[in-house]
Amino acid sequence: MNYIIFDLEATCIKDKYKTFRNETIEIGAVKIIQRENGQLEIIDTFDKFIRPKLNLILSKFCKELTSIQQEDVNFAHSFPTVINEFKEWIGNEYMLCSWGFYDQKQLENDSILYGLNSFWTNKHISLKHQFPDIMQLSKPCGLNKALKLSGISFEGTHHRGIDDAKNIAKIFCKYFNYWKFG
Repeated sequence: MNYIIFDLEATCIKDKYKTFRNETIEIGAVKIIQRENGQLEIIDTFDKFIRPKLNLILSKFCKELTSIQQEDVNFAHSFPTVINEFKEWIGNEYMLCSWGFYDQKQLENDSILYGLNSFWTNKHISLKHQFPDIMQLSKPCGLNKALKLSGISFEGTHHRGIDDAKNIAKIFCKYFNYWKFG
């Protein structure tokens, strides 16, 4: 079984009241397997930028939030190309894991935008929504708080897909025996 810890970054604007269709512009992921001796091992990473279709120009807010620059997406492949690479990379036996349901829903929405099948995203769990049970919290919390509660330091750049995925993977590994995959 490949445990795919992933995080997306998407186009965004500051005005939350304005209608805006987010599109994935980065997929960052970590592939983890469990060895026969029970040890978890990160065996690979995936990090690709994606050229948006509807909003080709990134907002100033988006560039500042994610540190993703216009050139990064200008020269990137389209969603269908990158998502096919991602699906090949995750393998046949996998479980998608993200910090919340947003990332899975965003993959679904982008697949619909391009007329692609999104059923493969159903093999998914939200670590964020299981974390309160593990830590005896009253409600879900953000990634930074979860790391702090776990005694783990954030490494990398906030709101970068690959860095967020690596940090989520640390939480995933620490509490591996507590996650409910079914």
